[in-house]
Amino acid sequence: MCNNENNSCENCIADILKVILILQQSVCQNDCCLETCDRGFLGQNSSFCYNTRPIVLYTCGNGNTPLAMPISKDPSITTTSNVFRLEKLDGCCATCRVLAPNTDESSVFPYEATNSFFTINLGCCCVLRCLDDTFVECI
Repeated sequence: MCNNENNSCENCIADILKVILILQQSVCQNDCCLETCDRGFLGQNSSFCYNTRPIVLYTCGNGNTPLAMPISKDPSITTTSNVFRLEKLDGCCATCRVLAPNTDESSVFPYEATNSFFTINLGCCCVLRCLDDTFVECI
């Protein structure tokens, strides 16, 4: 995939995304780590597990503007979001789900899942920003 014949990737963003993907697919570990993108659990501490570490991607050459993608496959809906959930990693290619702001004002969780996905070559990304871990329904 992504013209990478040996399916390898020499990219620090890809390395961090591998950790995030493992965390999202695994049960929480009882270890204590720094508050960095690659800490060993999702959430404020390891006693309560979330299912998503939301990310914001910045592409090279796009200045200080985060990547934004449509929240729907419906072309008549033009709303975009710059918050994503990593769903798959294949070498230097990442498939992400677009997360939309949660419209339920009574919810304590800030995002809701969408049916909008995209794949990006991580060689085009120069900044990865991790947001607070959260729970997203319908994942």
